[in-house]
Order: sequence, then C-alpha cells, then structure tokens
Amino acid sequence: MVKCVSVLGSTGSIGRQSLDIIGRLPEIRVAALSAGSDVERMAQQCRRFRPELAVMATQEAASRLAEAISDLDICIAWGEEGLIRAAAMESADCVITAVVGMVGLKPTLAAIRAGKRIGLANKETLVCAGELVMAEAEKYGVEIIPVDSEHSAIFQCLMGNRSKDQIRRLILTCSGGPFFGMDEEQLKTVTKADALKHPNWKMGAKITVDCATLMNKGLEVIEAMRLYGLPAEQVDVVIHRQSIVHSMVEFVDGAVMAQLGTPDMRLPIQLALTYPDRAPCPVDRLDLLTCGDLTFRKPDTRRFPCLALAYECAKRGGTACPAMNGANEEAVALFLADKIGFYDIYRLVRTAVEAVPFVENPTLEQILEADRLARKAVAHGL
Repeated sequence: MVKCVSVLGSTGSIGRQSLDIIGRLPEIRVAALSAGSDVERMAQQCRRFRPELAVMATQEAASRLAEAISDLDICIAWGEEGLIRAAAMESADCVITAVVGMVGLKPTLAAIRAGKRIGLANKETLVCAGELVMAEAEKYGVEIIPVDSEHSAIFQCLMGNRSKDQIRRLILTCSGGPFFGMDEEQLKTVTKADALKHPNWKMGAKITVDCATLMNKGLEVIEAMRLYGLPAEQVDVVIHRQSIVHSMVEFVDGAVMAQLGTPDMRLPIQLALTYPDRAPCPVDRLDLLTCGDLTFRKPDTRRFPCLALAYECAKRGGTACPAMNGANEEAVALFLADKIGFYDIYRLVRTAVEAVPFVENPTLEQILEADRLARKAVAHGL
C-alpha cells in the first residue's frame, strides 16, 4: 500500500472518488491536489486533506484559492509548471493522474522520472505517447496501474500470469453508451443532453460524450496495446450493456478470465493504491442472482465510426494517435458547446487525422506538434 499520494484532477469525477477512498484509508495522506477552475471544491478538499501543495489551472483561480484558504499553511501554484511540480512531489510515492486530455502527458512523465507509482486514469497519455511513456516506466522501474475499470479488470486477470506470450486476446467490454440501438437518422438529431445520459456510469462530460461516440472504447484499445505490449489485432471490443463484466482475457489454451463487479470506479481506484494487497471497499456487492442476464454483442462501427477510426490509427501508430486524440478533444468541446452535431465529431476528427503530416517514430516534441496541428485542423474544418 502506498503512503502518500498526489491527486491530479482532484475536483473531477475520478479525483473526487479517489479522495473518497483515501479518506477511508487512514494509512494514506495527501501530498498535492490539482484542479482546473473549481476553486470552491478545491478549497473544501484542502481543508479536509491538508495537502502540502494545491495547484489550479490559471493564475486567477490560484489567487482566488489563496484567498479562500489564507488561514491554511498550503503552498499554491498554477498552470503546467504547478501540475508538474505536484506530480514530482518528493513526499508522494504515488500519483493518481485523473486530469482529462493531453494536459496529463508531461506531469505523468515527470512523475515517472521521479520514481512514483502511477495510478493511471488519464488514458490520453498512453494513446498519444504510449511507447515513450512505457519505455520511461521501464527505465525508472515504475509501476503503472490502470484506474480505468476495463484496464484494471485486465490487470487483475493478469495478476497471476503477466507473460504476453500466454495471451491470445484482450476483450474490452463496452456499455454501448446512451445511443445503443439507434439508427443513423436518429443519431443525426441527438443533442448534448442526450449524449450526457450514460446508462451505467457517472463521469465527466468529455468522457461521457466519448462513450456515446464509442471513441472512448477506441482510446482504450490503444491504451491496452501500450500497457500490455500487444498489437491491435489482439484487442477486441464487445458490447455488454450491463457493465458487470468489466473486461476479459483469453489465453492461448482457450481459458477466458473475467473480472466482474458493480459499476463503481472506487474499486479500481483503491486497487491502484493498495496493490498488491486488497482492502475492504465501500462498493455495492455484486449479486449474481439479481443482476439479470449478461449479454454480449458486436459493436456497430458503421453507425459509430469513431471506433473504426481509432483502430485505423492504432494500427498505423506514430503521430496518427495523438492527432486523433487532439482532434477529438476539440470536436467534443465544440459538441458540448452546441456548435456542431453528433456526427460532426467523427467528420472533423477524420479530416484532422488526414491533414496532419504523419511521423512514424515521433519524439515528444513531434507528438505535441501533431496534437497542435490536429486541433487547428478541427477549427478550420467548421
């Protein structure tokens, strides 16, 4: 079990649930917290957990936080430099990366180079720079323990057998999002409010929209490839509406292992903190006699083409993945601002991926440039 944690993105859904778990584990204290613009919630968290450092996204938000907690002995910082500082805190032995998007890449690398265990909830880090990040983790002897429910499920299935030579395929489960079963005509008219009604999980707006387009599952395919060193051909997706089976591993002998549980992110969060041990967790217990039938179907990539696009980029590699991710972040932001329609997300992302010059083995600088160009291409494609 870790002893001291920095939580990046502490006011978001995963961050709040992380602090809920930490608050129930008296052995763990908090070194640093970071947030975007939610000063009120950050102030409450600072009073509850008394971190050494609190980081806000902007100088203005940091100034307001400083005023709100002026009676506390907490150092306050802001921006990317502050986020990197929080990730590399000397007192922390683990960093939960719960920020959304490419903003998590540099802090994650900083935490790895400082020798911290990574509780990885920021999938964009591996989507955009997976080879680089995993190479750094191996170099510095750092554990990367996934917090996504699907990748935590795979991690748990592999705890007794980590050799990739024994794996035939990984099977990621997918709820299908709020639009499962709708035809193309219906999907053309769905709204932001419709997209934010996930059937099983309570998450932030961006990831909830990604679940609606199935882009989230595409990002998870790439993340699984990076985490477990497998090609895209060995990572499958199945629609599982009940979100009870969180993912599966099929081994070369035909055995299939699955991790089951109620849909509650606190279990994978806690495992990232207590691994290799387990502790009682405040989640509802799964009752197989009352949870209903468990069903599995093939995803429809014609109606939800973002998943197919993600597979294309996964197989191509290089800067195709950061270009796709950056374009998707921009397109989803436009959708959430009611500036584009549901299918415009896919249109803009594909156009951007095709517009960004391809680099097969990119450096960090080339990855960041692909991200920048893709975002610019989305703006031009409106």
